[in-house]
Amino acid sequence: MREAWLLALPLLLMTTACAAWAEMPELEIIGDWKVRISPGRVKIGAKEAQIARSAILTVSPPARITVRDERYDSLPLFDPKAAPWMQGARLRQLITCETTAPDMLLPETLILKSGPGDAPRYTLNRDYGLQARWASFGRLPEGRIGEGQPVWADYVCEWHRIDSLVLNRRGEVSLRAGKPHNATPLPPDISPEETRLANVWVPGRLSKLTPESLYPILETDAPQPRRADAPAASRLLPRTWAKLQRGEPLHILAWGDSVTAGGEASSVEKRYQNRFLALLQQAFPRAKLRLTTAGWGGRSSDSFLKEPPGAEFNFERAVIEPRPDLIVMEFVNDAWMTPEIVEEKYSYLQKRFQEIGAEWIILTPHFVRPDWMNAPSVRVEEDPRPYVAGLRQFAAKHNVALADASGRWGRLLKQGIPYITLLSNSINHPDDRGHELFAQALMELFR
Repeated sequence: MREAWLLALPLLLMTTACAAWAEMPELEIIGDWKVRISPGRVKIGAKEAQIARSAILTVSPPARITVRDERYDSLPLFDPKAAPWMQGARLRQLITCETTAPDMLLPETLILKSGPGDAPRYTLNRDYGLQARWASFGRLPEGRIGEGQPVWADYVCEWHRIDSLVLNRRGEVSLRAGKPHNATPLPPDISPEETRLANVWVPGRLSKLTPESLYPILETDAPQPRRADAPAASRLLPRTWAKLQRGEPLHILAWGDSVTAGGEASSVEKRYQNRFLALLQQAFPRAKLRLTTAGWGGRSSDSFLKEPPGAEFNFERAVIEPRPDLIVMEFVNDAWMTPEIVEEKYSYLQKRFQEIGAEWIILTPHFVRPDWMNAPSVRVEEDPRPYVAGLRQFAAKHNVALADASGRWGRLLKQGIPYITLLSNSINHPDDRGHELFAQALMELFR
């Protein structure tokens, strides 16, 4: 049975940054690995193009990687109580920035041996334990693998890929394959003369295409809201705005968890707060900006408040004593909070910031693994977390500046990007593109 995905929007929804599909081109799955796109006229951003004729395109299954004789000089003991990606050694083809890529090992293919080639094999659950989903493994105390003894591994895994449906100047549609990656695959490059119509998300171990595989391009970028009044910062951050206008010194403190501490940004310059500083400097060339970062990996705002006096991450020492002019706050680790808890705890923070004359921007968090957000799939547009709703309510009620990064992550769906491909550790750390979304959300207050 065919599963159709209609790519159409009413003409009233056309904007400069939004794609609208006239003459109702249709993208549908017509087989396990085949898609069909029908003719029609499209407008994506400033481009208009015509799909001249129908095309049937064959998508390749996930990229399969076969590993033979991968040597490990020694194995740690298997620890089933540890985090699943830390229960032992990690299969190298599935190592991400700090974890492993889940659900991509074919667990029945893993063979541990005492040497390369056809050397004697070890037995699962007798000689070694395996965390199959997260591809971590270790020796068992009563098994035949001794401490400091090398082992060799054979296994098969699959990596993610993003393919694109590309329209050329003659109106012909072709499928262009992306480069596989175990966590952050990118869509394939296209030329300026071509138009990307849709992406096809091919995660590791996908058995066939489903409607969730298809990502029609409906936006080329998050549209900027048009305002008749002044930028939000002039109203919500008046002292900051005045300093920027007058070119006076402005001390910005970025306060948060592991994302603020760097997350998986490729360099200090790519961290969201450093990108924000650079963009702010471009917008206000006379500004004299200074940045301080107080980021503590794996912790929440409560963690800072509970630290003893004098500790490096004690709230008074790390946040209050530097006497910043502007505090930018990011805590994905506060996502356990309900709106009521946000109201209680953040009201205290607002009081403390007001006491030192600091203005405050709250960053809504980025998306994390769907199961950590109680989301049914990676196709998330509206953030389901009560914490995010609580932040938006709190900011509106208390006249606090809100940089809605979560909203930008939600728009990735319309831009044809599975948001999880921006998570370098496959869980909760954004790559450079994710940090850039934070920076752009912050800058929106000043535009």
